[in-house]
Amino acid sequence: MEQPTSGETPTYTAFAGDRKLASADLPTMLTAVKSHLDTASDPVLIFEDATGRQVDFDFSGSLADVLARHEPPAQKGGPGRPKLGVVSREVSLLPRHWDWLEQQPQGISAALRRLVDDARKREPARERARRARDAAGKVMWSLAGNLPNFEEASRALYAADHPKLTSLIAAWPPDIRSHIERLSHHATTLAAPPG
Repeated sequence: MEQPTSGETPTYTAFAGDRKLASADLPTMLTAVKSHLDTASDPVLIFEDATGRQVDFDFSGSLADVLARHEPPAQKGGPGRPKLGVVSREVSLLPRHWDWLEQQPQGISAALRRLVDDARKREPARERARRARDAAGKVMWSLAGNLPNFEEASRALYAADHPKLTSLIAAWPPDIRSHIERLSHHATTLAAPPG
């Protein structure tokens, strides 16, 4: 559920009421939701797993239309190495930054990649866990805000008390309960020290 890094595929989870339709990559989720919407009229909520943000898609037309409309834009030709996943973008820096980068022995691009990778490695587990917990909280608010024990369950989620959360949501609809438990467990796992 952590924000995907370059090369990782973002995942989405879709619910129709309290029933989970799909939790998968974008094309798989779109296919499941389109199939549901072609036979039912109940509203569907779709969440980006990494952030918990609710997202909307245009499901008009055929499945092929839906998939084509939402496929990632084709890589433009030019600078970069798209086959390796390297994409050229503009970066604005002060002259002193450019001076420092130009002095790096392996080149500017390699220096920038190394700086970003080093910063990502140093990111505290607590911060990654907080982002995952915030994502779980957004999803829980949207799906379960009116369910029994919601407020207590929300406090347990943010206190990282997974056993208490599990107990409080035991009576919730199975798909909602299992999804919230999975998101909460992921946040707890990120917070745990390695080893």
